[in-house]
Amino acid sequence: MKNTNELFERRKQRVRTTLRKRANGRPRLSVHRSGKHIYAQVIDDTNGQTLAAASSLDKGLKSTLKTGADVTAAQAVGKMIAERAKAAGVENVIFDRGGYMYHGRVKALAEAAREGGLSF
Repeated sequence: MKNTNELFERRKQRVRTTLRKRANGRPRLSVHRSGKHIYAQVIDDTNGQTLAAASSLDKGLKSTLKTGADVTAAQAVGKMIAERAKAAGVENVIFDRGGYMYHGRVKALAEAAREGGLSF
């Protein structure tokens, strides 16, 4: 039997392969969550550049959040990534949840990014 890291990597690659087929040149909003923090990046895969990034470790957020590992932190990061992406000229993205299930912190970040003006 494979360990959980190998299964996670397979799931992540399966999601990314599907996204690349459906992206049509749109940048992807990639999410990474750890036990203590949550991170988001808008990545242009054609040029290999990160266009915008936000995390619960940013100076403006870290002081206002109780912890970086809850739904309120994810919502704040989602709003911040939407602002930074719009400042970089990106409004249409494709959401890359990685190997994570679409619920909890990942869902909160996605919904906050939609409210902030990103469409996906």
